[in-house]
Amino acid sequence: MRVLAAMSGGVDSAVAAARAVDAGHDVVGVHLALARDRASHRTGARGCCTVEDARDAARAADRLGVPFYVWDLAERFERDVVEDFVAEYAAGRTPNPCVRCNERIKFSALLDKALALDFDAVCTGHYARLVPAGEPGGGPAGGEPGVGAPELHRAVDDGKDQSYVLAVLTPERLRHALFPLGDTRKEDVRREAEARGLQVAAKPDSHDICFIADGDTAGWLEERLGHRPGAVEDQAGQQIGTHDGAYAFTVGQRRGLRLGVPAPDGRPRYVLDVRPVTNTVVVGPREALQVEELGGVRPVWCGPVPSVGERVGVQVRAHGEEVPAVLTAVDDDGVAVRLDRPVTGVAGGQTLALYAGSRVMGSATLRRGPIG
Repeated sequence: MRVLAAMSGGVDSAVAAARAVDAGHDVVGVHLALARDRASHRTGARGCCTVEDARDAARAADRLGVPFYVWDLAERFERDVVEDFVAEYAAGRTPNPCVRCNERIKFSALLDKALALDFDAVCTGHYARLVPAGEPGGGPAGGEPGVGAPELHRAVDDGKDQSYVLAVLTPERLRHALFPLGDTRKEDVRREAEARGLQVAAKPDSHDICFIADGDTAGWLEERLGHRPGAVEDQAGQQIGTHDGAYAFTVGQRRGLRLGVPAPDGRPRYVLDVRPVTNTVVVGPREALQVEELGGVRPVWCGPVPSVGERVGVQVRAHGEEVPAVLTAVDDDGVAVRLDRPVTGVAGGQTLALYAGSRVMGSATLRRGPIG
């Protein structure tokens, strides 16, 4: 196969590309320049978009003996990931930019360009497994929608599993994806990189929200959305504090609330709701965060659409716990699940990923409460 290897400049993508070469594929490496103003030095950067990262990727490609290019997708990234991130927070929701990046950049913009150039697949360093159709543990072969595509499964390394951020991929996208690291643990990837003579063997992992270099999300949002002071209220509607912008808060947040009135019982209070229309943040006790039903909109299925009554595993954070549940609604507009036990801190805009064992069934965008 002709394979386009997405090389971020990190150890995972370098080893993934190396394994694609070992498998006999015709591999070309590409580094995505996603930031409009790329930092020239890695100090203070949290992601994979610095000039040094591009150089690391180029050195790795040279070591592997594969052609290498840098593709500028900064404008697309700004529109589809960064602006979406800002708009979601302004609307009182909490998005996951890594989900958006995988959906709209790596497996939309990048994959579409790769297919247009007659590549067969895009290879990345994600920790997830693809089980081919017709193989043990995989889906059946056939021509029906979603049938014949590989199944997306959790990685062997639970601590590094990234299937959650890939749960937005359709069967057609999965047909053109390669995840060579899904059966390997991170420490073994680093040892392999060292054995191959790759200079990135000991390079630290990148962080989420790569476009916020210093990690100050609230400050970054204020630069984009401006200073918007408002009230912090308790559940009864009484003002007990102020804030500089409701967009800086997310459901479940405890720190940075600046409350002028202590709770009657002296216990900590948490953000229960963010109301952008009134620019109000509502706080209350931790138990008020508990939900037993979840609803999601705009579902995306990685394979066949499940049915009402099916048992599923539910995950609402990238490295969160999977909770058993039952599907109570499934249609073109959304899904709803009833959880076996309550979860806390669920914010609208997060991704609701559904599992059947290790297999990823699909995902939807969360809103508080069930559909209906």
